[in-house]
Amino acid sequence: MIDAAAVLIVVGLAYIVASEGAFGAGLTFLCVLFSGLLAMNFFEPLANLLGNQSSGLDSYADLVALLGLFTLLTFLSRMATDHLAPTMINLDVRLYHAGRWLFGVLTGYVTMAILMTSLHTAPLPRTFLGFTPERKNLFNIMAPDRQWLGFTQHVSEKIFRRGRDGRIFDGLTYQAPGTKQPEVWSSFPIRYASRRTNLARGGKAAAASPAIQTGSGTGGGGSTQPSGF
Repeated sequence: MIDAAAVLIVVGLAYIVASEGAFGAGLTFLCVLFSGLLAMNFFEPLANLLGNQSSGLDSYADLVALLGLFTLLTFLSRMATDHLAPTMINLDVRLYHAGRWLFGVLTGYVTMAILMTSLHTAPLPRTFLGFTPERKNLFNIMAPDRQWLGFTQHVSEKIFRRGRDGRIFDGLTYQAPGTKQPEVWSSFPIRYASRRTNLARGGKAAAASPAIQTGSGTGGGGSTQPSGF
């Protein structure tokens, strides 16, 4: 069922975004992409804050923080682009149609991947409606959630990292004996799958360990501060 829902999201958003034309669809895609990265960067510190403010939000804090930030940032950035670039650029008709559908599909896929990633943080059973952390949740062919997590990790670790010891999105660093460089061991799906298993067994909604860790050491404690894209 989760597979069919994912396809419907991509198709529906592709149709909606493509109606904005090639220029508008391109701007929407960029807004969704960067809003998703920012939301992934800041949602866990915000979830910790929400959980501390109200015990009733413990189970939902991560989901609310992630989707809330993503929605708000996408809306604000799209409004800003409309204000800064109110007119569309004239393009050749073939380029116009190719561009609007290309960016429409890309926007739909990225949005679907972010929504599927948010299911990891939801206070639901470990597996539900066909969603399984270890499975390729798009007809056993592709894993949009893990693709998005991998992209976020790459951007945090390789592109926007501030020096060798800068913070990264997810994972402790561990340097195996005999190796020259430490490796990052990401754990996002594992941590949240364990959290959902605990909830299903009637346990408390303890927050998953902070995903944002320091970039040095051999597996020390993490930080709840954003990684600073």
